Amino acid sequence: MNLGVFADKIGRGRNLTELAALGLAALWVLICVIFIFTGSGPSNGEGVGFIVGLAIVIVPIAVGWLAFSAARSARIVADESAHLQVALKAMRQTVLDAQHSGSLIGARADDLPRKLEDIAAKPRQNAEAPAVFASSRHPEEQLPPPAFHHAAPPARPMRDVSPRAAVAAPGEDQPSLALGTPAGVASGSVAVKDLIRAINFPENAEDEAGFDALRRALADRTVATLIQASQDVLTLLSQDGIYMDDLQPDQARPEVWRRFADGQRGRPVAALGGIRDRSSLALTANRMRSDAVFRDTSMHFLRQFDQVLTAFAPKLDDAQMARFSATRTARAFMLLGRVTGTFD
Repeated sequence: MNLGVFADKIGRGRNLTELAALGLAALWVLICVIFIFTGSGPSNGEGVGFIVGLAIVIVPIAVGWLAFSAARSARIVADESAHLQVALKAMRQTVLDAQHSGSLIGARADDLPRKLEDIAAKPRQNAEAPAVFASSRHPEEQLPPPAFHHAAPPARPMRDVSPRAAVAAPGEDQPSLALGTPAGVASGSVAVKDLIRAINFPENAEDEAGFDALRRALADRTVATLIQASQDVLTLLSQDGIYMDDLQPDQARPEVWRRFADGQRGRPVAALGGIRDRSSLALTANRMRSDAVFRDTSMHFLRQFDQVLTAFAPKLDDAQMARFSATRTARAFMLLGRVTGTFD
């Protein structure tokens, strides 16, 4: 660790101390030599007097150097402490900067309902999610969970934010589609490019194209449910400092995603568990065990992602599938899927 001017001051102080110690030792030897050989000390260097003379010369020097060594050791400890303080401060600042830069997606997830409040009023599902991830692989058997357990007031009409015709206002007579999907929000009606951009969420508040794609995607009930579930999961993960932008998973080939959409499990789709960040995996697994709300939210998200992937996989070419798998929502699916053993 380079301390700059402080390191220069420490080096100069060390050199001065060593020079002073050497000077004092030399001065003491000179005084003792003069004292002994001028006749003031023991005569002729014989017997006990000679030994006493040597002790007079050597002992003070030895004691002085011991004191100097102790002082130097204390100074080294102080220097190392200063180095550690600087290093810890730098590490703390790095962590704070990383948390600040990574908190954008969490903030976006929290602000998303307010940003889209004037676009669509979409009821939250109240059905309680089961404790394990289960997937039906036949589209004709995949029934969406009931939106309500009791009667609810009709939703406000969507404001037209795309070239296609606006959704009809509630109260008008219109036929209902199969599987309980209202007219105008048929599953699979979202363009692929809008789906990919929507489940990645807008990059920032100025990402107009991202918000336009998100508004168009919310017109599809199944995709809208996935977006809401993804938002909930990303918000909960951000509470543990886990952000999808920080994860760099091993990307699986498009055919592996198609195998999963076709219902294959085990070794053929094991590459989908490409999240290798041990800290994120450990934190998520611990949260999954200890937090029932997080566990239920995660299972609901996994089911919704499975439904959307099954519906859209036949429409995606390899390049589109690669972009789909690189979205924040897909990374959350890879993380939670690996923790829950979905790819085993």
